[in-house]
Amino acid sequence: MPAGSNKKRERQYEHIKDSVLDRGESEKRAEEIAARTVNKERARHGESKTASRSSLDDISSSRRGGQRSHSGPQGPTKEQLYNEAKKRNIHGRSTMNKKELEHALGR
Repeated sequence: MPAGSNKKRERQYEHIKDSVLDRGESEKRAEEIAARTVNKERARHGESKTASRSSLDDISSSRRGGQRSHSGPQGPTKEQLYNEAKKRNIHGRSTMNKKELEHALGR
């Protein structure tokens, strides 16, 4: 659980973690998903010091409900692909569209 979180966020974290474990994911993956979801909600509600643009501009995690999971029909968003390309230092990424980013990342 992230430092500085309150009881509500701790309950939310445990609930999400339990739900993911019930779906058959590993303990490590369940903790990661729960932490990411809770951190995004904290950012959206102004409870964290920093927040990514996707945390603030995207629809809420609870409403989205896995619509954009990496195994979903549309896969990751363009912004998620862009961020991965940035981490891999792929040149020309700022002018690429979603399909070009997928190709550059080898998807």
